Amino acid sequence: MGKSKSGLKKDLMKRVTDLLHNECSPELLSAVRELHKLRQVSKDARRSSKPSPVEIISMPACVSPEKPQSPISICTEPQMIKLPFYQTLDTILPPTPLVPMFGGAMQNSDFLFHLSASQQAQIQNSKSSQSGLASVQVVLRICYSESIGVEEDQFPPNICVSVNHADCPIQCTYSSNKMGTEPSRPCRPIDLTPGLYPAFTNRFSVVWGNFGKSYTVAVYLVRVVSSQDLLDQLRRTAVEQQELCRQRAKMRMSVPCRARGCAHLQCFDASFYLQMNERKPRWTCPVCHRYAPFDELRIDSLLCEVLESCGEDVEEIEYLSDSNWKAVRHDKSDKNKETIQHQQIKHKINYRL
Repeated sequence: MGKSKSGLKKDLMKRVTDLLHNECSPELLSAVRELHKLRQVSKDARRSSKPSPVEIISMPACVSPEKPQSPISICTEPQMIKLPFYQTLDTILPPTPLVPMFGGAMQNSDFLFHLSASQQAQIQNSKSSQSGLASVQVVLRICYSESIGVEEDQFPPNICVSVNHADCPIQCTYSSNKMGTEPSRPCRPIDLTPGLYPAFTNRFSVVWGNFGKSYTVAVYLVRVVSSQDLLDQLRRTAVEQQELCRQRAKMRMSVPCRARGCAHLQCFDASFYLQMNERKPRWTCPVCHRYAPFDELRIDSLLCEVLESCGEDVEEIEYLSDSNWKAVRHDKSDKNKETIQHQQIKHKINYRL
């Protein structure tokens, strides 16, 4: 859900409680209640399974005792987090669990799928990106199975993927050589396109380490977009308001933006932010370090106007109490003038460009 899953137990419990009280959607609350009921039912079933004196009652041979109803399991399909650089066009293989088939740590799971005529045409007609790959791809995504919200991509330990006996490159790193260590996030979708048979049934295999966690795989037809594509989309659909300078690049901003949920007034450059997430998709606000996905970004129209009006030599602006603004130039000749202005205008905000 875009939040860290590690930390002290009391901090995690407080975070979950705050989430349920402040940001809980009806769907998430319903899933939590269902899981709670299931847990209570399983507890009652364990209590009733303890040995106790049983009264034996003879029954007619033609009547069979009713079988006790087992608790209904909740098979909620995991929802994978939306990836801005991979726009889903179609679902080829719906979320399917990775099931261990035999004892031992290493497992091998095979899956079959077939491309429709429409899907084949979209892949063949797609333009090539700068890396030489098709812009429409068939990708494999993997996440945890046991979830009650939106899950980020997470690969199992020691993962290897092949499609039609051709190995697929996997972009992942490990923080440790210890057995059972999962690849570090973020885990990028695995491109299956180069090894596919367009007109025949395709088989892909997943070799993975079974160390007690459950995973789900899914195959999607996606359109891969660049940071420039997202920036153009942002300019068309999300325009709001705010500041001028790039927070981390120390360069003048071109497209000032911030996330809709951010409480601060500072902006960061949308172009630079999208380029960074194209290389390593963290989606974290560089100002407040909160989760800031693409759908939440808003462009500051007021600061866009300021940027267009100011010269390159302007490094600071001043918001006045009457909702106007002016450029601030720190020249020695203007020192006395600025002192008088400070006395006349008490309500103002200064911004570094």
